[in-house]
Amino acid sequence: MSDASEHDLSARVPSVLPRERGLYWGGRWHAPATARSASTINPSTGATLGEFLLGGEAEADAAVQAARAALPAWSRTAPLERARRLREAARRLREHSADLALIDAADCGNPVRAMLMDAELAAAQLEYFAGLVLELKGETLPTANGSLNYTVREPVGVVVRICAFNHPFMFAAGKIAAPLAAGNTVIVKPPEQAPLSTIRLFELLDGIFPPGVLNCVSGDRETGAALASHPDVAAVGIIGSVAAGKAVLRASADTMKRTVLELGGKNAMIIHPDADFDAAVDGAVRGMNFTWCGQSCGSTSRLFLHESLHDRFVDALLARLHAAHRPGLATDMRTTMGALVNRAQYDRTLHYVDVGRADGATLAAGGRHPDDPALANGFFVEPTVFVDVTPSMRIAQEEIFGPVLSVLRWRDEDALFDAVNGVPYGLTGSIWTRDLQTAHRNAARLQAGYVWVNDCSAHILGAPFGGIKQSGLGREESKDELFEFTHVKNVNLNVKLHG
Repeated sequence: MSDASEHDLSARVPSVLPRERGLYWGGRWHAPATARSASTINPSTGATLGEFLLGGEAEADAAVQAARAALPAWSRTAPLERARRLREAARRLREHSADLALIDAADCGNPVRAMLMDAELAAAQLEYFAGLVLELKGETLPTANGSLNYTVREPVGVVVRICAFNHPFMFAAGKIAAPLAAGNTVIVKPPEQAPLSTIRLFELLDGIFPPGVLNCVSGDRETGAALASHPDVAAVGIIGSVAAGKAVLRASADTMKRTVLELGGKNAMIIHPDADFDAAVDGAVRGMNFTWCGQSCGSTSRLFLHESLHDRFVDALLARLHAAHRPGLATDMRTTMGALVNRAQYDRTLHYVDVGRADGATLAAGGRHPDDPALANGFFVEPTVFVDVTPSMRIAQEEIFGPVLSVLRWRDEDALFDAVNGVPYGLTGSIWTRDLQTAHRNAARLQAGYVWVNDCSAHILGAPFGGIKQSGLGREESKDELFEFTHVKNVNLNVKLHG
């Protein structure tokens, strides 16, 4: 049996944490005397990781003014030069991927081995949008009246990106790519629950972009509100809860900012009787994203099983889940399921376990803190599965954002889709069947922006990702995201010759 120290990287954490604490604009780090501060902790152990600064209105305004000053020159920068700088950012990210993954494991609770993939995904997005810079094209329109009519795409201006806590540095790095490629300047607000990897990312990216092109203001809701409501901000993108998205919409309303919102989900996975049984069982576990403790907006947290295979499927699901995921220290390379990000998420998850029981659902697995003494001080909850869930129960209606899977039984397809679509969300969905007609029919009926058939969780770079209903506005991870941060200008040129 190998010694745990060979796998647990916690001793390395202090050496990889950022030196700076969160306020970067105009190409320099700042520590204003007026800024507030807060502590961040390791959710696996409860140990403090130090303090970071909370920017307020003054810091938000300083960052916006720096971004605004840098905008004219950056928007005129040759597209291929913008692309070159984005590729350099991707190179530095890959070079330091292990450190960034370890910081996130310590700060947000996701397993360090899995976070290495976040670095690759973020670098791929930077490179993808670098490759699209020459696609910011306009059109010529026939007029037949002696004029030349054409369109051009121009950057919208200063863009704010508010990032979520479940994949901090991946979101920070990936979500700067499209607006920078389009010629905008950007301000990133890291998640207050886990800001350190984003701050370290900005240390690594320092000097790649001209001063003021890329900025960072750490903070809390007050910081986000100050940025989202600032009159000189042209667009705001957020990954977060529905409540956070609505707050951004309200803050943006007075100046009618462009908004791109990737919000919550209560996503359905539908298993038909003819599905590949073993693949579907594996998909039900993967789709719930237990690796991230269910803290993923795309998690398929409602599992609809046809009654003909329900009992057998549940037995196989529980066996597969037990073999695949047990909570462990996020800094251990062997861990496949980490900790919830903080006390609030931990308490929220256990509250919903109590709600599920009170509403009459049957707890088939988990629902409690694990017994392992090594995990006693962390925010761990065992993988949790409820059966006998009905569509009206709160655990089938409300986003928990924890490792809680609700299993529902179905017989009639019309009643099935009444239940599947009977929530205010519409982000993702997954359908399992061998029949092509069933697949197309279900995909058409499923109210969601992103649908998998015989798959789940996978994102394909270039395929537009986003939700409908209260799951958000706009599309990302594709050319659509590049266009979200441009506006179209029409030019009508009279070329008639007058003698």
